[in-house]
Amino acid sequence: MNLIMIDKEEKMKPNKLRELLNAKKPTLGTHMVIPWPRLVEVYGHTGAFNYIEYIGEYSTYTLEQFENLGRAFELFPNMSSMIKVEEHTRGFIATRALDAGIQNVLFADCRDAKDVKECVRMVRPETPEAGGTHGAGGRRVFLGSNTVDWVKGMDDVVIAFMIEKKSAIDDLENILNVKGVSMIQFGPNDYSLTLGKPGQLQIPEVRKTHMDMIKMALKKGIAPRVEINGAEEAKPFIEMGVRHFCIGWDTIVISQWCQQQAEDMQKLLC
Repeated sequence: MNLIMIDKEEKMKPNKLRELLNAKKPTLGTHMVIPWPRLVEVYGHTGAFNYIEYIGEYSTYTLEQFENLGRAFELFPNMSSMIKVEEHTRGFIATRALDAGIQNVLFADCRDAKDVKECVRMVRPETPEAGGTHGAGGRRVFLGSNTVDWVKGMDDVVIAFMIEKKSAIDDLENILNVKGVSMIQFGPNDYSLTLGKPGQLQIPEVRKTHMDMIKMALKKGIAPRVEINGAEEAKPFIEMGVRHFCIGWDTIVISQWCQQQAEDMQKLLC
């Protein structure tokens, strides 16, 4: 019987999103709501994206699904991954996703710099240098790796934050000064809600706040990321200096294709 020997010196998969940020290069991601590993392969084979953001906040998942997604992401050395994590049990979700092989985290619902600091600590390893609370455990990413590599992997995690509460905007400068914040993104839906103006995403007050947030982030050297539905929406943000975008949603793309094709067929059949 032939045995497969495991090389204990094998390194964890390099974090391409971290590498691009460190090199000051632009990044492009896309959203994934459907928790299906084959969808990762569909995206990966296009070579179009630097990373996929799995919207855990809006989707369903199990710990087993995290591992299967991690395996799928590892098929593509030049594509990284991210999970969007909701407020409640955020430490549990983030650490289990990271240790399953999802490489980066976007935290939702932080209200001030104190919340942001705690999220950073949840991700970073519990070493004297990192000052985190993430302990080493025999989870999936340890297979074929070692604790030293795992520590580097957790140090390299891109920790991003939704700036979507009025209190977070009010505390933005302090948030941007928190060590470990890599990227921020404005959330107009939640922000308008906390203003007492739900659904008014395009009013001047909300749009100005978004622009001011981007300007402050650029000034502080923190990468602002913008969600867009199509490439035509990127130009004004590029002119401001934004280089990081997340474009499209799997569920919306499918819905729009179905609707358009059905309408076209109805015209032919009538």
